[in-house]
Order: sequence, then structure tokens, then C-alpha cells
Amino acid sequence: MSYAYLFKYIIIGDTGVGKSCLLLQFTDKRFQPVHDLTIGVEFGARMISIADKQIKLQIWDTAGQESFRSITRSYYRGAAGALLVYDITRRDTFKHLGRWLEEARQHSQSNMVIMLIGNKNDLEHRRAVSTEEGKAFADKHGLIFMETSAKTAYNVEQAFIGTAEEIHGNIVSGKIDVSNESYGIKVGMGAGGASGGGVKLDSAARSGAQQGGGCC
Repeated sequence: MSYAYLFKYIIIGDTGVGKSCLLLQFTDKRFQPVHDLTIGVEFGARMISIADKQIKLQIWDTAGQESFRSITRSYYRGAAGALLVYDITRRDTFKHLGRWLEEARQHSQSNMVIMLIGNKNDLEHRRAVSTEEGKAFADKHGLIFMETSAKTAYNVEQAFIGTAEEIHGNIVSGKIDVSNESYGIKVGMGAGGASGGGVKLDSAARSGAQQGGGCC
């Protein structure tokens, strides 16, 4: 399927916050409760429509482990958007957001759109980080904010598409020069790409083997 633009995303955050589960829910509309830990980087893609334009999202899901940070840092370059994810039931993942954000801004282009996501809001009875705290962090650092549940699919579509809408708005306003591919945007490849729910998690850019673990 042809597309007007291709936007590159990167998903970042601690191990176990649900990054891979969010990607799988968005690309394949399913939840996999037991998911191998991401080793290095995995890749997914999906077509969406914004302002009557077909846009392909190319999404890179990164490992949260410190040992893979040198690999994943290279994926910040040329990313149009980033989803910074924490787990609302684990306060330590919220405390680490400042470090992730500093790294993202150090290694990415200045116009990268960042969406802060508080995942696992289906586990309200185990909540350790309030919605107000998440929103306050986002407001302080100029991020978009949303709570999601990869399990129930709550706000998953809105998170990925909302980030794309912000990027598209930056193109329309002239804030982003689409002729400069360092902004993580490619213009109109005549054909190719995934259709509406196409998932490519297993087909490309998997760095290394996988090992058992929780949804990362």
C-alpha cells in the first residue's frame, strides 16, 4: 500500500513496563501476557490515516536492560517520535523517567515528539504512581501524556496515533522540514508497507536471541 509519509518511532523505558505488549496490541490487536524479554531491538509496522493521508508507522521496540543501551541509543537518531513508557504499578520505573528523557534528548533530533505513557492502568488496585504525577511530569518536560493498558487495549490506538498527529501537525506548520530525513520522516514511497494491522515483529531487525521473561 502506498503512503504519503513514513514516521519512525522508538519505544523506550525500563524492562517490564509493557513496551513490547503495547507494540503487539497496536500492530496485531492482541495481548500476549507472557512475552520474551526484548534483546536489542524489535520492529513493527502499521498503516494509519491522518487528514486523509496514509501514513506508515515504523516502530522500533528497544530493550530496557542497561547492557543493551549502547545498541538502542543508535535508534534515537532519525526518530520522528518516541513513546516513553513507565509502569503505574512500579514506582521505580517512574523514577527512572528523567534518565530516559535525558538520554532521548541527547541522542535524538530536537523536533522529536515524545509521548509519556503510564502503562498497565488495568491494575488500578496496584497503582503506585498517580495519574496526576504522570501528567505533572509530562507538563514539566513538554511531553504529551496518556495512560494505557496493553492488556485491555485502553488508549493504545490513541497513544500511537496521537503521536503521529502531533508529528503531522509539525509538518503542516513547517516546523519540520520533510526533505531532511534526519527528522525520521520519509515522503511518499509509491508502494510497499504494511496494511492496517500488519505486524512485522519477527521479520526484521531483531538483534540477538531471546530469553524468557515478563512482558517488556
